[in-house]
Amino acid sequence: MIRGADLARFWELLQRRLGWTATDQDGAQTATVLSARAAAHGLSEREYLNRLAEPGWDGETAELAEALSITETYFFRHSDQFRILRDQALPARIAARAGQRVLRLISVGCSSGEEAYSLAIEACRARPGSDWILAVTGVDANRRMLAKARTATYAGWSLRETPDDMRRRWFRPAGDEFRVADEAVAIVQFLEQNLADEAPHLWQPGRYDVIFCRNLLMYLTPAVADRLIRHLTDSLAEGGYLFLGHTDSLGSDPDDLEVFHDGGTVYYRRAQQPRRESRPAPAPPPRQNETGAGDDYERALGLLRDDRFADALDVMRAPSGVRELLMRGVLLAQTGRVEEARDAAHRLMDIGGPHPDAHHLLGVCHELDCAEQAAGQYRLAAYLDPAFAMPRLRLGLLFRRRGDDRGAVAHLQPALELLVREDEERIVLFGGGFGRLALTTLCRAELEACGVRR
Repeated sequence: MIRGADLARFWELLQRRLGWTATDQDGAQTATVLSARAAAHGLSEREYLNRLAEPGWDGETAELAEALSITETYFFRHSDQFRILRDQALPARIAARAGQRVLRLISVGCSSGEEAYSLAIEACRARPGSDWILAVTGVDANRRMLAKARTATYAGWSLRETPDDMRRRWFRPAGDEFRVADEAVAIVQFLEQNLADEAPHLWQPGRYDVIFCRNLLMYLTPAVADRLIRHLTDSLAEGGYLFLGHTDSLGSDPDDLEVFHDGGTVYYRRAQQPRRESRPAPAPPPRQNETGAGDDYERALGLLRDDRFADALDVMRAPSGVRELLMRGVLLAQTGRVEEARDAAHRLMDIGGPHPDAHHLLGVCHELDCAEQAAGQYRLAAYLDPAFAMPRLRLGLLFRRRGDDRGAVAHLQPALELLVREDEERIVLFGGGFGRLALTTLCRAELEACGVRR
């Protein structure tokens, strides 16, 4: 029999490590988990609690998140929210992002991935053209659920609220189960993240157009929930949409958010910042004949950092050198003009012989149609420049996608070491909008998912 004092201490440690508050009123599930985890380490409950109170032991934190998580979910859960997403949020955000042609959505507390893939399917359906970049991130602390999510394969029960026409278009039979269509899978990435920890790579200001964080806040301590709400709000783009669970509420006047009601559904939108006093318009950018190629390249690089791919491509209309041609090829790939991007890569190799960055660019292009060719190009890039981290990282992710953890580790480990010294310009060109810290965190998360403890 577990003593009440031990159970209370266990909850205190869960609050400290995971930011979770006590919701299991009779303590039955929590007591069972405490006994099971202590036994797994050959410790008494008291010894286990003493060990858990010490710094570190992040692997055990992940095990607790897995054991105590509530993981029940299914595709297109709470259809009213997805109707609002489809009819209001996505059209509004597409109009707002017309200059950048980038949409980012995130599922916080994504569990086994059904919500993240539901967002991806809706984003793909709303996509105005192939030159738009779509990115969906699924975040959870439960490692086992994330591993399931990465398979993108589900039992029919998970599709119980999926309309027949959506099922036919976006799911493929896989034995007795169903696999999400590759078009949607390709735009989703999953990250392991304890929401009680700081995660600056995740909560970048103004990054997301749509955030789903449903039925999670009620499980968090007030301090952790308040901090998460601030992160959610700050990381929404102006005019971006936030969907919470029906059990969660931010009140009638939350900071920096507008509240909307649609039938029985409440949702939030990031308020537009008040207009500042008008100032003289900035001088127009210099015309092509008034600036050098180096100036154009730096301008395009700055626009690429801000995900303004179409604007950067306008600057790089007539590349005058190898560096400019590589930039144009990267931008063509980012805007979906894959054949032109491949042509640019081949021109680079014709101009200067073996070119690791050109081979990496070809790998990026081939990921859309042939993973084997993509892997071959990444291997060539890594061979030509052993210090080039990005092809190693992409190879590791390709191996993870096919379920080959051993192959993934063989590339992710050197990628992690090389990322520390990777050229900043290469990170901007090939990082997909992620900086060095975010890529390093992604690499570590994938290695941990492969069973590597660091």
